[in-house]
Amino acid sequence: MLGTGSIAVSLGLSLLGGQLVATQPASAGTSSVVMAAAAAKVKPKVTQSVNKKTISYGSTVKVTAKVVDPRTGKLVTGGGRIALQAYRNKAWRNWQIRTLPKSGAITFTSRPLVTGSYRSVYLGGKTFSVASTSAIKVTVTKSAAKVLAEAKKHVGALYKYGAAGPKRFDCSGFTMYVYKKTTGRKLPHKANTQQRYGKAVSKSKKQIGDLIIFRSGSYGYHAAIYAGGGKMWDSPHSGARVSKRKMIGSNYVVRRLI
Repeated sequence: MLGTGSIAVSLGLSLLGGQLVATQPASAGTSSVVMAAAAAKVKPKVTQSVNKKTISYGSTVKVTAKVVDPRTGKLVTGGGRIALQAYRNKAWRNWQIRTLPKSGAITFTSRPLVTGSYRSVYLGGKTFSVASTSAIKVTVTKSAAKVLAEAKKHVGALYKYGAAGPKRFDCSGFTMYVYKKTTGRKLPHKANTQQRYGKAVSKSKKQIGDLIIFRSGSYGYHAAIYAGGGKMWDSPHSGARVSKRKMIGSNYVVRRLI
């Protein structure tokens, strides 16, 4: 497979600041070769779509790119590579590079932590030249990050039944305090009642910053905040302290408050 640089050289182009620009021919003979090579290749149409343009901090976004043969209107079904690029620090940077599959469509999964733009660049092949999509902006909301940052501030706070901060907490007192501090949402001081607040979310769709209520049957007995990666922030029980730890069971509901 040819990389971007090799393709650019073969077309008489150079990369400058992430853009392809023409270079001066070395001779009339070289110019003829470049023109012939350029004429022999077809510039494809590259399309790009995202499943979400706004996501919460810590969530993933899926970017799907397709390469279309302009002569037939059909997808290019294999051959060549596609780079997913992100605009960071005033430059386009390669995020992921993968080979175009036989299906003609490729989906990248990314977890951006800041708001920014993506574009997909087809790196060319024997038949097609380099081509790219326009940029799509993905906005990352910061509410979840604020929730986790506030939860982390209270690491080591000793559990006390009936306490709701700021120095000591029970489980529902901890979630009540953190969400009120970061989002302004007012929750009752009881885990079983908290499970009726916010938006119900399936377990498979839970995100960082979501409220987790563990249950015995349908009764909510413990409240926590999802920290990602199967972990949670909570004030566990008498004698324990606020910490981030593994989730304690599979019988729970997820509520979205941000």
